[in-house]
Order: sequence, then C-alpha cells, then structure tokens
Amino acid sequence: MENNYYVEIKNVTKVYGEGEGITYALNDVSLNIEKGEFVTIVGESGSGKSTLLNMLGAIDHPTSGEVIVNGKDITKFKEKELTNYRKNDIGFVYQFFNLINDITALQNVMIVDGYKNKDRALELLKKVGLSDKQDKFPRQLSGGQQQRIAIARALNKEGNLLLFDEPTGALDEASGIKILELIKKLHNEGKTIILVTHTKEIGLISDRIIKMKDGKIVSNKVNNNPIPVKEVSW
Repeated sequence: MENNYYVEIKNVTKVYGEGEGITYALNDVSLNIEKGEFVTIVGESGSGKSTLLNMLGAIDHPTSGEVIVNGKDITKFKEKELTNYRKNDIGFVYQFFNLINDITALQNVMIVDGYKNKDRALELLKKVGLSDKQDKFPRQLSGGQQQRIAIARALNKEGNLLLFDEPTGALDEASGIKILELIKKLHNEGKTIILVTHTKEIGLISDRIIKMKDGKIVSNKVNNNPIPVKEVSW
C-alpha cells in the first residue's frame, strides 16, 4: 500500500572525525513527514537539528542512510541532480537571510530563476507584503523585511517543500511574530514546512513537534491543538 509521505528519512547517520575523535552529528535518525504537514524540530545547539535540515536541503550528505523527498532518494543524486534539486525542488530560509547585498530586493527574488520572470517575482514580493520595497537594497531594509525577501526567494521554486533554519533567530519579537504568521499562511496554502528552532514555544504553532538531543530524536509528538502565533511566548 502506498503511503502519503513527502519526506522519508531512513536510518540517517552523520559522523565527523574518526577513531577516538569520532562525533555523531546524527545517530540512526528516522522520520516521516506527510505532504502539507508543518513540523518543527526543536533542541539545544549541537542536538543535530540543523544537520538534519541540511540533509534535506542537500547541503550536507549523510554517512549512511537514505533521504527521500517526493519519492526520490537524494542521497543517490549525482552533482547535477543535486544542483537541480536545490535550485528547483526546495526553498531554504536561513537565520541570517543570505541575501546578495549589491542587488535589489526584486533581483534577489529573481536570481533563483535566472531573472526570467519579473511578474512572478513581483507577485511573490506582494505575497510577503513588500511590493513597495522592490528597488531597495538589503542594507536599506530591516531584519524582518530582509527575512521576508528571503522567503519570497524561497517561494520562487517549483517544489512544495520549505525548510526554515532558525528563521526568527536574528529578529526582535515583533518582527519574529510577523515571520511566523507568514510561515503559517504558507502552510495553510498547502506548503510542506520543516522549521528548526531552539525556541521550543514556537513548536506549539505547528502540526508536530520533534525534539532532538545528541544527534537523536528523543520525542515525536502530534500537536492536535496548534496555538495562534500571537500567543507564542519568547
């Protein structure tokens, strides 16, 4: 019988070093996520949560195990396939925005598709509430505005999966709330969202909360009653 899993992580281990200096960033981690699900991964620094997200983003490669996204095992991809996967299939949003400072907000969104579709980029800026900032450079924008530009860029992809690595970590509370509200909106529109955070209260807005420690998943709980973003305590 077929399953509905959009993401399947099977027995993934990531090891650094060798001999007595060996470190397990991930230790035999398995996880399934359905299409359209909103999952938060929480844990302290060094718990393995960002390493796991980097596996899904094809930024890092497991020592062993499988990472299957939309039915394809990306651990078996060759470099060209990995490049196309990063370019087309996923949107990755980082804590520190990763915008290009010497091009405009609009150009930062358009760079994903080689500056081919200005109308779509403008529509995405409108979606994140920044139509009036299209000609501004990142340095002219607040942290919250820069993060919204980064989200618009992540949306300029064909895939369903959005990965967020501490998206509110560099923001003040008011800006962080706006970013979480935008993420919830994207989830309600059908995006599959995986969000990594060390702020465990943020997990309460999602469908499922996964806690990691020492490279392992120590709890995996369905959240039947997600709270409104405005009720998140910081």
